[in-house]
This record gives sequence, C-alpha cells and structure tokens, in this order.
Amino acid sequence: MRDFLPAQSTPRQELIAKISASYLSRGFQSIETPLLEDLDRLLSGQGGDNEKLVFKVQKRGEELERAVANGEELADLGLRFDLTVPLTRYYASNHAKLPRVFKAMQIGPVFRAERPQKGRYRQFMQCDIDIIGDDSVSAEAELVIASLAALQSIGLSGATIRINHRDLLKSNIEALGIADSDALAAMIVIDKLDKIGIEGVASELGELFGDAVADKASNWLKELDSKEVPELLRPLVEAVGDSAEYLRFDPTLVRGMGYYTGTIFEIEHPDASSSIGGGGRYDGMVGKWLGKDVPAVGISLGFERIADLLGESGSSSQFEVLVYEPELLATAIRLQSELVAKGRAIRIEKKPKNLKVLLDDMSAAGANQFAILSEEITNIESLEFKPLS
Repeated sequence: MRDFLPAQSTPRQELIAKISASYLSRGFQSIETPLLEDLDRLLSGQGGDNEKLVFKVQKRGEELERAVANGEELADLGLRFDLTVPLTRYYASNHAKLPRVFKAMQIGPVFRAERPQKGRYRQFMQCDIDIIGDDSVSAEAELVIASLAALQSIGLSGATIRINHRDLLKSNIEALGIADSDALAAMIVIDKLDKIGIEGVASELGELFGDAVADKASNWLKELDSKEVPELLRPLVEAVGDSAEYLRFDPTLVRGMGYYTGTIFEIEHPDASSSIGGGGRYDGMVGKWLGKDVPAVGISLGFERIADLLGESGSSSQFEVLVYEPELLATAIRLQSELVAKGRAIRIEKKPKNLKVLLDDMSAAGANQFAILSEEITNIESLEFKPLS
C-alpha cells in the first residue's frame, strides 16, 4: 500500500479521468460499491486463488465476544479483492431500478494480501466495465472496442487482446485424459505456461495426473496453432470489424477466476512484462445472489501496470501562483475566483521574506507562472503574470 506525492498523484488522477470519460462516452454508467463485503460472499468459491488473499475484518463488540466464547469465526467482513463480486451483489440488490441491459463502469481500489513485489501491490486500482443482461456476442465486442478506445485515449497504443473460451479449454483438457472434476486444477497449471514453459507445465500435470497426461500435454502445447480462430470465437472476431487486428486467439489462455463461463480476455502490451487487463463472461455468478441466472461479461484494466508503463509523462496539469501581501488577502481571494471562473488554475500564496524560495518551491510543484498582487491592482486585467523558470 503506497503513498503518492503530488507529482505521482496528479498523472494518476488524469489517467482515471480520461479512462472514465472514454467509457462514459460509450454509454457505460458509473457506479460505486463499498470496500467491504460479507466474508461469505467473498469466499463463495468463485474467486480462484484471490480468495486466499482476502483481508478479513474482525467482528465487533458483543458479536466478537460471542464468537470468541463459542469458538466461531472471528471475522464477518472482508475487503473486496476485485470489483466483479461486488458488482454482482449490487445488481442483485438494485436490478429493479436498472436498465434491462445494464452497462456498468466502476473504478476504485481493491485489496489483496499479496507478497509485495514489483507490479504487485496490496492496494491497487481497477477500472472495470461490465454488461449485464446481454448474452449475445455484441456484449463481448462492445467491451473489446471500448477497452481499446480507453487505452488509446490515454496514449497507450500497441495493446493486443488475447481471447479464448472456457468450453474450448475444457475440451482440450478432457482430450488430455483429465476428468472434468480436475479441470480447474489443470487450468491452474496451464496458466503458468508463460512462467515455466511447455516442459514445466507437462511435468506438473504429470505429477498430478500421471505420465500419460504429461506426454499428451507436451505434444499438445508443442503443436498449438493460435493463428486459426476456432468457429466458437469467429462471431466475436467478425463483430469487432477492423479491430480484429488487435485480437489474438490463445488456446492456453486460462484466467484464474473460477467464475468465468465462456469467452475470456487478457490484454497485453509489448512493453509490459505481464498482462495489463483481462476479463470474461460470467453468466452463472449473478444468479447466486438473485436466484435466477442473468448473463454477464466484463473487462478490467489493470490501472497500476498501465500507470507504470506511462510513468508521469501523461501529466499536463500546471497552475499559476498569485503572491499577495497579508493585508491583501481578500483581494487575492476575489481575483483568484475570477481567474478560476475563466478556466485558469490559480494558487494564492502569502508573500514571504525570501520570494525566491517560494517561487522555487512552486516551480518544483508544477507552477509555470506567477504574479505579485499590489494595492494598485484591483482587477485581473491589471495582473502581470511572468514565467517561472
């Protein structure tokens, strides 16, 4: 969990604003959900390995005393580990007030008890868009187009979206001789392909399921042809039109969440060592809270990795400084308001004994011009702003 200095925070806020504006321009509606969710919901068995990383929140007062006395679970809430689980609860609670096809945008922090390392944090931002209530390929296509547009809006070109389908993955795993009940365990191993290679995956599958499975897995992975898009995914490729050049079929793509039921996505960039986003269809999840199945699909941008890629170069925020004598505070505040109303960013500062020290501080903080207020100046036209260098 990190602090951000102004020089870091300002570019981050600008990135969030641009991503948000891009999604809003395509009809997605902004929502907010609490940081805390019921622990039973977070540990419902669909969050994959992330459920092992939940920060639990201890019960309070009499409930805690009763739990201690009875040897019960001491926690009843947890910090959300993604934005999808809260969204499905949100939809189940509010669906009567929402459009039949709900297009949601949610941007906010999530929490995982990770071992801190480069690119992995215990608190980080996610930018999600989801479509609930549409089981057609148009939902997947719209998410793909919107995600690519959001990346373009922040100046990040060159991204590719790998695609696969859980049914294709299960079929390939079954062909290896692995029972359906063991498919998830096999997926976890296959998901390590980028890290441990073909022989590493084959070896781990062999340890779990025997040498015959290891041999088949090695042959399968060596013979893969990811250029030929299977029939099941062709409608998506056709639906995105010219953007199909940014899609790449990857038959080994897994995605770790247990709640995916259909098409899955992972966004990669040549300058990033790991994915910068991902998602998929999760048609069975909303029904767990609503009591009836509702189709749903979403894509999440990994904001922290994107911010790391762009660095601080995306920041364009600058401000001007109006320096005043203590007795001119009221005038300074009035002129500041008038300048702000004209679209300028103005910071007021009381004039110190050493003006140069103040101006150096302001320059380092991002100011580009300054003006000194005197008794003779009564309107903004009289102010003379000079460059800070």
